[in-house]
Amino acid sequence: MLTHVFAQMILAQEVEQISENGESGGGAGLLLPVPEELFAGIIAFSIVFFFVWKWAIPVLNKTLEARQAAIAAELESAEKAKVEAESLLTDYRTQLSGAKDDASKILADARDAGDAVKSDIIARAEGEAEQIKVRAGDEIATERDRVAADLRRQVAELSIGVAEKVIGSTLDADTQRDLVDRYIDELGGVK
Repeated sequence: MLTHVFAQMILAQEVEQISENGESGGGAGLLLPVPEELFAGIIAFSIVFFFVWKWAIPVLNKTLEARQAAIAAELESAEKAKVEAESLLTDYRTQLSGAKDDASKILADARDAGDAVKSDIIARAEGEAEQIKVRAGDEIATERDRVAADLRRQVAELSIGVAEKVIGSTLDADTQRDLVDRYIDELGGVK
């Protein structure tokens, strides 16, 4: 606003000078500055330019360089982080692959162990079945012997009973035994 007031004042002075001098150069004098003002403006611009060039530009350059260095450091850090992340990803993939291989190996080992246990159980079951067969054979032989002995006794009693009826008299015990044993031996040979 202050510059606007100054501009109006300068314009008013120029209009007065033109009116007093009686110049009517088509208004070109209005656009051109007065040489004293032009000289003062150049000196003021030079002073401001010198101070800006001497102190402001180096500070701006340092700030820009620091910012560039910070950005470069961040880019370098980001690049390192990217490389490290890719390395970690590769390591994790390798570990995952190794874990899958380990899991497959563990499963194969478990299957092998299961098959071994299965074979062991089958072998023991077959051994126990064989033992049961042997025991059953022994029991059958023992039972056969017992039944044969029981059958001999019954045959002997029947034979004595039949012999007493045929002979009509009672035989003494020793004679009866001899007679029964002889009869059983004859029956044993008939088999």
